[in-house]
Amino acid sequence: MQIGEVAARTELSLRSLRHWEEVGLLQPSGRTEGGFRLYTDADVEKILVIRRMKPLGFTLEQMSEAMRDIEALRDPDAGERHHAGARERLAAILTDAAERRAKLATQLSMADEFISELSRELR
Repeated sequence: MQIGEVAARTELSLRSLRHWEEVGLLQPSGRTEGGFRLYTDADVEKILVIRRMKPLGFTLEQMSEAMRDIEALRDPDAGERHHAGARERLAAILTDAAERRAKLATQLSMADEFISELSRELR
């Protein structure tokens, strides 16, 4: 797939995808003879993982580290030592993500209360 199709599928901007490539977060699997980026379904899955981390406020470095660990777990040739380290780091990210989500849920609840309050005032 070319970048436009990937952007449409993932609901991300072309700019985001290009930026992620520039900073080394995600590389397309190939390029056409004309130099256009080519993405595979596996690339799209990686993009979706990154997109899910983004609203939780993870840094590009944290996202990159998580992606490396996910790839290590999926690689049967990585060895148990690499798998164990990847599992440990991803477990820490999972805990962090759950805490960040809880904070977002609290903020969302406050926003809902504010909207309700304003709605009552306007009746």
